[in-house]
Amino acid sequence: MEPDQDTGSHFKSGALAERVARESYGRLLALLCARTRDVAAAEDALSEAFAAALTAWPRGGAPDNPEAWLFAAAKRKLIDAARRTRTASAGEAEIVRGIEEFVADMAEVNVPDRRLGLMFACAHPAIEESVRTPLMLQTILGFSAERIASAFLVEPTAMGQRLVRAKKKIKDAGIGFEVPEPAAWGGRFPAVLNAIYAAFASGWSDPMGADPERQGLTEEAVWLGRVLAQQLPQEPEVLGLLSLMLHLDARRVARRGSDGRYVPLDEQDTSLWRRELIVEAEQLLYAASKIGRPGRFQLEAAIQSAHATRAWRGETDWAAIALLYQALAELTASPVAQLNAAAAIARRDGPEAGLAATEAIAADNPMLRDYQPYWALIADLAAKLGRTEAARAAYDEAMARESDAAVIAFLAARQKSL
Repeated sequence: MEPDQDTGSHFKSGALAERVARESYGRLLALLCARTRDVAAAEDALSEAFAAALTAWPRGGAPDNPEAWLFAAAKRKLIDAARRTRTASAGEAEIVRGIEEFVADMAEVNVPDRRLGLMFACAHPAIEESVRTPLMLQTILGFSAERIASAFLVEPTAMGQRLVRAKKKIKDAGIGFEVPEPAAWGGRFPAVLNAIYAAFASGWSDPMGADPERQGLTEEAVWLGRVLAQQLPQEPEVLGLLSLMLHLDARRVARRGSDGRYVPLDEQDTSLWRRELIVEAEQLLYAASKIGRPGRFQLEAAIQSAHATRAWRGETDWAAIALLYQALAELTASPVAQLNAAAAIARRDGPEAGLAATEAIAADNPMLRDYQPYWALIADLAAKLGRTEAARAAYDEAMARESDAAVIAFLAARQKSL
């Protein structure tokens, strides 16, 4: 039984369902994992606790403190499981002792929030990089292996096996659930941020919400970003990540026309952009800049901030965007960032300058020739320079590398207009 799919419909209170199904699951699982260091066992116990709630709460009414009720139920399930398996008495005693330390705390509102520690465990270097985001989605949000597999275009059985192996790795390697000191974060903290952004990107690639398995992933990723920002308000890259996601999410509705057609950013109706999200994103970016430690996500958020100025000024600040992409390319050594810088240069200095920059980047990074946006940019710039045949061929290359039917239709229309 999974809280993200089934639990809410059984609760009488919609507000309670939202809190328990979304927030409490990750909080409680993190608490249980912090003491048992066994993700799979904690998940099983919590799932049984939710199942017990579905039976008990409709009959007797929801408890005053649903989290405390669920935690106590899960605690009993864990202890019972330890006794059934007849593990070493010392191990059972450790489980019981560790969990009992939190029983009194659970009656209070200020119960420690261990989700950040769980995120760090999911992003540990011992965990395969490709499974870190799925593991975080399952442990923090309660997503099923089937839903995660569909969102990431992986067979459900394969995804399930990867998740099981990752949880076993955490247990066998003794990976801790404590948040390390910042000096010891190393690659784990960027991995946490990358995992959240990967979840956002998976939902972002389905702008119409047509895929039920990816539907809502952008909102869930934003929610994870808010959890992180609440716990690490002085980490500028956390604020930058949340700002970036909010800027992008603010434009989601404008990305497709009422008929489902693709609408490029510079042609979007800015009246459809959600101003409240843009304002919040700007506040977060400003707060990050005051800390004085720039990074990748802050630069990406600043780029989206520059795009957002069109909603107020009526024009895009391409000079700022070109400089920001160049800074991002220098920081990350990313050919994609370099390509975006070339596109901005074309808007700032003209198509001839943009095409020269694009061809120079491709000469140093041949893999870009397998990248759809590269050919779409070449086609656009060639068309503006009157090089019709080159533009037509580039559009063919771009369409051959695109899977989104709406984008393919957009490119075909541009090609036809030649």
